[in-house]
Amino acid sequence: MPRHSLPDNSGSHGGRGARALEPPRRAGNRRRTVMLATAVVVAIAAGTAVAAQTGVLPFGGSCEGDAVELRIAASPDIAPALRTVADEARENEAKSDGRCLDVRVSERTGTEVADTLTRGGDDLDSDVWVPDSKVWVDRASSSAGAPSLETLGNVASTPVTLAVVRPAAKKLGWPERKISWAKMASSSKGDDELRLGSADPARSATGLLALTQMQSSAVKEEGKKAETKTAAAAKRLAERTAPGDSQVVATLPRDASRAELGNPQRNHALILSEQAAYAHNKREGDSTDLRLFYPKDGTTVLDYPYTLVDDQKVDTEKSRAALRFQTLLGDAKGRQVLSRNGFRPVNGKADPAVAREAGGREPQPFDEIPGDPPRTKDVSATLGMWTITVQSARFMLVVDASASMAQEVPGRGQSRMDVTKASLIQGLSQFTPDDEVGLWEFSTRLDGKRDYRELVPTKRLGSRTSGNETQRDRLTGAFGKMAPIPEGATGLYDTTLAAYKKARDGYAQGKFNALVLLTDGANEDPGSINRDELTAELDELSEGKPLLPVIAVAVGPDADEKAAKEIAKATNGSSHQVDDPAQIHAVILKAIMAAGSRD
Repeated sequence: MPRHSLPDNSGSHGGRGARALEPPRRAGNRRRTVMLATAVVVAIAAGTAVAAQTGVLPFGGSCEGDAVELRIAASPDIAPALRTVADEARENEAKSDGRCLDVRVSERTGTEVADTLTRGGDDLDSDVWVPDSKVWVDRASSSAGAPSLETLGNVASTPVTLAVVRPAAKKLGWPERKISWAKMASSSKGDDELRLGSADPARSATGLLALTQMQSSAVKEEGKKAETKTAAAAKRLAERTAPGDSQVVATLPRDASRAELGNPQRNHALILSEQAAYAHNKREGDSTDLRLFYPKDGTTVLDYPYTLVDDQKVDTEKSRAALRFQTLLGDAKGRQVLSRNGFRPVNGKADPAVAREAGGREPQPFDEIPGDPPRTKDVSATLGMWTITVQSARFMLVVDASASMAQEVPGRGQSRMDVTKASLIQGLSQFTPDDEVGLWEFSTRLDGKRDYRELVPTKRLGSRTSGNETQRDRLTGAFGKMAPIPEGATGLYDTTLAAYKKARDGYAQGKFNALVLLTDGANEDPGSINRDELTAELDELSEGKPLLPVIAVAVGPDADEKAAKEIAKATNGSSHQVDDPAQIHAVILKAIMAAGSRD
């Protein structure tokens, strides 16, 4: 029998079944996912007849022997529903391979689990992960240090909407008026107009997916003007964000009184899922009921992927138990539990009763099937826009100035140093006056016995000298003057440690801090510390401290890519290899955006 073949006494899996997600690109996963999908299809065919005839789950006989325990880390919104199904399975003695199924569900946010997995996953202690969106699975899978992940399908869905308190909804023309994502982005204009709040897109799939849709819609409606308008909308939205989805709901007026509605700290509208609006309306009663606008150009959706954690190490018993519990979530009783908690089935089909309780009314297009979540690259681009536009950064650029930087870049007729400088100047234009940037160069013995020297201290790009020169001007001038050091070697390790200590000493609270290291070679200083000593010190400097990642960029074919990876890993950073130095600015921006979302 295949390792993941369906366990005994499998329930039916109603609806369209588990919608396959693209699994992380790891060796062997594609073949194994096909095996899993085939097993689920067999389960659907075999279990449906039993469920139809009896109306109950085919649990089997009484429990014998020890229970098989399955630990699930689930998004806080869906965890109560999963816990209910788990309790019912325990009460009805559901089995996997003849042993009772004992499922334990803990509440963990997507960003929390993704960050834990990025660090290797040692602190997770879960067999299955059910985040609210594949956004988090993609983020965790992109890290070289994360355990392998295998998504088996989805267990529920809910569309992302604009939720508005009743008085404000009427002013906006609800339910007759239909708005696009682009119009939603421009709805918030200040304290005297509609106050629109959202969970932080860097920490909330709801906020990030909505912002991605806003940006995509704006491009279609506005063309070249879209980038400026979306950035402006992001800045307004940033003023009214909360760390997470539950926190942003707490920013709504407590009641419908004039004092509460007029309180500038209260939001009139939120970027919110239909399920969250449903839960709020059931909990709060009529006074602060929400009304939902479903974007006319199509809603995006939270898709709740059911994902095996470290699937290469999960034993057969646990993996079959995980598949068994997935069938329970997808059968008639499981779907009923999810519906009672405000969720739609996997196929996204609306339940009129759920939609009405959440605040949906015709002619709002609440019954249209949501589209698939945006493409991963579009989500990443939006996160980058948010990070650069909203979150101020402080980072040091540490640039290799060894003799090898004089080598010509194939096809460009310029040296590595010249192309690197042009790329850095181009990248500098993407940062705001509030961002802080400094510059070091390194080779060997540049400053006495030191392999490095500071060219421009780290300051705000908008700060000015007594001569009215900005920090941006100083950096641009310093880039222009940089040149390869004749016969200079690469003093990589001592430089990295010294620069990291300097960055740690100057750490700025409330900003995204990073050290950006560019090198085209391997360490060539025989008197320096070795790589193991360096990574051990970096690890010690990082332990228990706020995130300060090294973003290591290995430039050209002679760069020590392995060293770059190990240096980055020791600080929870990232490493990148580029053949053409012209790619440097894009790589740095992408890495800062990704790392900034984990801060």
